[in-house]
Amino acid sequence: MEFRKTLEAVEERFVDIEGQLGDAKVISNRELFQKLAKERSGMEETVEAFRQFKVVEESLHENEAILQGDDPELKELAQEEVEDQRAEMTRLTERLRFLLLPKDPRDDKSIILEIRAGTGGDESSLFAADLYRMYSRYAEKQGWSVQDISAHATEMGGFKEVIAEVSGKGVFGKLRFESGVHRVQRVPETESQGRVHTSAVTVAVMAKPDAVDIEIRNEDLKVDTYRAGGAGGQHVNTTDSAVRITHVPTGFVVSCQNERSQHQNRARAMEILGARLYEYIQEEQAKEIAQDRKSKVGSGDRSERIRTYNFPQGRVTDHRINLTLYKLPEVMMGDLDEVVRSLRNDYQAHLLAGGAG
Repeated sequence: MEFRKTLEAVEERFVDIEGQLGDAKVISNRELFQKLAKERSGMEETVEAFRQFKVVEESLHENEAILQGDDPELKELAQEEVEDQRAEMTRLTERLRFLLLPKDPRDDKSIILEIRAGTGGDESSLFAADLYRMYSRYAEKQGWSVQDISAHATEMGGFKEVIAEVSGKGVFGKLRFESGVHRVQRVPETESQGRVHTSAVTVAVMAKPDAVDIEIRNEDLKVDTYRAGGAGGQHVNTTDSAVRITHVPTGFVVSCQNERSQHQNRARAMEILGARLYEYIQEEQAKEIAQDRKSKVGSGDRSERIRTYNFPQGRVTDHRINLTLYKLPEVMMGDLDEVVRSLRNDYQAHLLAGGAG
């Protein structure tokens, strides 16, 4: 069967690469060695699953042969194992089908995280700050680093907008489904009558491109400098260090004033612009490839309400996959594992369904 032939070809290539990596000529060629090591790493999980599949398959065949025999005691033992092994074969087959799907090259990239207050005034900006803390705590649990790029704080301690870079292994792959409108339902601290208010915050997660991923032409840029405002130390307000960059073809505008020099602010603004353009290009390509795809998960459509945080009921609901968790305090403290895992599993199921169709 084609499925098995593909897996056998992957394993054969894996064994071939392992042999090459032990060759002195390859070891001395750093570029070739790194290229082969990266290819091997990308195949390792698939090969391990296939080898496990073959072990279970062989054992299953042995037990099925016993069931054809005459020993009732052995047949009883074999029957129990056969049921478990068939279930394991089904699980491994689905896993292998997923592992053979084309990988998204963005999954291992770092991200630019943008959180913006939406409808709801002060309560929205306060929740924007809550979400930023939630993602920061989740990042800490994952061993990732979070570096602030830009922030527009409010007098009440919230954020009109906060932009940060989250770096580490597999960041985009885990947080890619956070893009969208996050709705909060709770009683604001300023509400004297205890009424529940509904506010919204927009989150954007963009893979940070490598230098080779995207080219930004200087002639496409309009760069303005201005005097940075707000709190930030004595260096602020003394020079025109803040930078605003407009990408004329798309109309994207990026501002940065958190760094100490105009050069640093320009570099940061270019990073954000690069991430936005990279996401824009990826989304346009995805539309061309799969215009009729109906799954909202992972589409990056930020006009859609994706999740509701209901504080009176201690409930978090992700509307895309009908997931409801009664563990709001834990989620706000950065315990996003179950949410992230459920979204990834649903996304993988859609990929498999698309592949099968």
